[in-house]
Amino acid sequence: MLSQAAYGLTELNREAVLQSKLIANPGCFPEGALLGLAPAVKAGIIGPEIIVDSKSGISGAGRGLDLKYHFVEADESVSAYGLAGHRHLPEIVQELAAMWPKAEAPVAVEKTVRVWPSEKGSSGGRPRVTFTPHLIPMTRGILSTCYAPLTASLSHDAVHELYRDFYGEEPFVRVVDAPPATKQTRGNNMCFVYPTVDVRTERLVVVSVLDNLVKGAAGQAIQNMNAMLRFPETMGLDMPAVYP
Repeated sequence: MLSQAAYGLTELNREAVLQSKLIANPGCFPEGALLGLAPAVKAGIIGPEIIVDSKSGISGAGRGLDLKYHFVEADESVSAYGLAGHRHLPEIVQELAAMWPKAEAPVAVEKTVRVWPSEKGSSGGRPRVTFTPHLIPMTRGILSTCYAPLTASLSHDAVHELYRDFYGEEPFVRVVDAPPATKQTRGNNMCFVYPTVDVRTERLVVVSVLDNLVKGAAGQAIQNMNAMLRFPETMGLDMPAVYP
């Protein structure tokens, strides 16, 4: 049934969601990265060398017991993991490649090693993604900082306008005027995105935040269900964050 499935990041794939009866709900890390990078990728303003640095609360690991998730192990500590290849990396690469101009689709080879056309070299202009997740001592929330080289000289204001135009009609993505915090999305289906330009290095820097248990999970599933069944997309999801 794979050919009948749609990738369920509604903001970027709404038409496919509307026409499908089988939806693949996105991972929480990919949501933040893709919503942060999509306007720039589709506008063709960034080069292929992309870095995604993400921090997640402990609930992102589920409810299974493991020593590193015990309070005394995680409290007052930050750690990186998945440096050899996190399970969400192929999803991020797949969807960036799908948006990339004239990108090839990723292919899987062998059972344990994935080779992605986008990662064979930057000369083809396809995305090469470095993704590093971090575990931080809080219950919920994901903050992702995405970096990519600009292919044109753009100001902070120009990039902000591009992002506002891209997400102007979206009920659950908001382009904000200051770097957002995870608590601003706690308990709701919002994703806050803050794009800016590092003029010194000529890089795009985008910060995104969302609640991994709502927009990054159940809330996104409800949003997809609403779209599939032609309900108002915001039904059951239009609520403020639990802040502070």
